[in-house]
Amino acid sequence: MNVTGKVIWITGASSGIGEALAYALASKQAKLILSGRNLEALEQVKEKCNSADVVVLPFDLSHFDLSKSTVSKALQFFGSIDVLINNGGISQRSLIAETDFEVDKKLIEVDYLGTVALTKALLPHFIQRKKGHFVTITSLMGKFGSPYRSGYCGAKHALHGFFDVLRMEHEKDNIKVTLICPGFVQTNVAINALTANGESQKSNDEATQNGMPVDVFASKMIKAIEANKFEAYIGGKEVLGIYLKRFFPKMLHHFVLESKVR
Repeated sequence: MNVTGKVIWITGASSGIGEALAYALASKQAKLILSGRNLEALEQVKEKCNSADVVVLPFDLSHFDLSKSTVSKALQFFGSIDVLINNGGISQRSLIAETDFEVDKKLIEVDYLGTVALTKALLPHFIQRKKGHFVTITSLMGKFGSPYRSGYCGAKHALHGFFDVLRMEHEKDNIKVTLICPGFVQTNVAINALTANGESQKSNDEATQNGMPVDVFASKMIKAIEANKFEAYIGGKEVLGIYLKRFFPKMLHHFVLESKVR
């Protein structure tokens, strides 16, 4: 698949990976629908895209009841949608024993259920057209765990289960599913991560600061989308955790504990 000329809907498009994807896809003449909670930030991203084929559609993933009406609005812009990039979400930095249950609940609602609700609302459109591509940004934490990220890991693991089945059930409808698993990327994910009481951490961490530049990540991700990959692991040496988990799980367990990454 070539993204040129495709109608691509990006959630979480006001900053970070979503913002970088918007710029990269606009430069390839894709038609973009940008969603997120912050209308002002979305408008700024739209302006920087410098393209007439970019529109904004504010949307909060936790408002499940609005998913179908939001899809209807999205379809009015260009008449159809070729790709939905499920990028919106939030991370976590807190120990299990100290974390309020409401934090776990919010992580599931935003990172998993919000994405599932929007996906299911758009699915009939893809089935009717006999084509479509769901691209969901999970995390390496969707493949293995790490301290301080229990609820986040749980939500990301759940996404893999759901979208693997979606791919199987709708291969007959020519619907593609790509799961993108980022490692450390230079975004505000750590700054915005929820702490034990639900407040934002408001500080960055060394691993994120030294991660992959977000524009480099976006370029690699677009290549994975165009190649119709089932899964893509994009990051630095932390990607090795995928293979340690598969073949040497105890080694990964001790490595993660000794690394003390927060």
